[in-house]
Amino acid sequence: MAAIHRRRGLVPRPRMPVRSSAPVPGGRQEPREGRGTPMTTTHAVSGVESSPPPDSDTVIDVRDLRMRYRTQEVLKGVDFTARRGEVVVLLGPNGAGKTTTIEILEGFRMRSAGDVTVLGTDPARGDERWRARLGIVLQSWRDHGKWRVRELLAHLGAYYAPYSTAQVQRPWDIDELLAAVGLTEQADKRISTLSGGQRRRLDVAVGIVGRPELLFLDEPTTGLDPEARNEFHDLVRGLANESTTVLLTTHDLAEAEKLADRILILAGGRIVADGSAEELSRRISAEATVRWTRDGQPYEESTAEPTRFVRRLFEEYGDAIGGLEVRRASLEDTYLTMVRELEAGKVPGEQAAHAFGSREEAR
Repeated sequence: MAAIHRRRGLVPRPRMPVRSSAPVPGGRQEPREGRGTPMTTTHAVSGVESSPPPDSDTVIDVRDLRMRYRTQEVLKGVDFTARRGEVVVLLGPNGAGKTTTIEILEGFRMRSAGDVTVLGTDPARGDERWRARLGIVLQSWRDHGKWRVRELLAHLGAYYAPYSTAQVQRPWDIDELLAAVGLTEQADKRISTLSGGQRRRLDVAVGIVGRPELLFLDEPTTGLDPEARNEFHDLVRGLANESTTVLLTTHDLAEAEKLADRILILAGGRIVADGSAEELSRRISAEATVRWTRDGQPYEESTAEPTRFVRRLFEEYGDAIGGLEVRRASLEDTYLTMVRELEAGKVPGEQAAHAFGSREEAR
């Protein structure tokens, strides 16, 4: 079962070396998305490290981000921001550059050009104190099965103690953390004895043991059963409510629709869509489908103004209306349509936007 840990160089180093047969948790063992060594390790960086003003809510600020591997341009001018306490989901087809983007934000990979600021700092220049403010949950890492759950979390948590502040006490209390991820009963078990779902819960615990201000989640619910998945969703929302910013990649579009405050779709090396699930749905289809029954007979109507239509429906038929359902395109419908339009050389959502504009002009 996949497990996780912080990437190489992203965990603050302990003050003294730790003697242990267990490997220090590291990062990816192999490059992903078919990437090799970049043509150049230099990158365009304007300005120097800076800290955001106290009232700043911008946690991630990406402007014209570009990445080239030899002759292949993976990122062609990516722009987006994320604010404090926001859950942002990054979607895109395989090879779109999602992992490259995330690794640049984490300071794990040098960019070719563009301006990137994460927690007030250029990730390429982030120090140990900056890294201690990040949490990372990967799809996999090579852990040591002989470690016990509590032992591992306590060991890793010790890395963060020097980076506590008046606002954030690090690390998370281990008993509280175990309870938060549902591993209290497994606290003294060896990692090798955990089930797949329990291992994934441990992955999440490792990612948040340092009470991160920004949490990166890569396919976090892989291997979880429906109950554990719902509990994880509650945990993510709880973290966001406590002002933790979450940037999540997933192929589970239902999960994205449930969790995201904003959804970014990365395709063709650019962000082609940015908005809530409902906003993106409107870009693809300006109309909603209203279904209802009256006197046992089913009815269906497409309308650009479902609220007004439903109000009129009840004004006319009242309690005779039953089985009312208002449906817009799901996130899956929206995502697949946008990707197909992009592959066909069209601007995603342009047709729906034009249709909506035409109706507005006709009024």
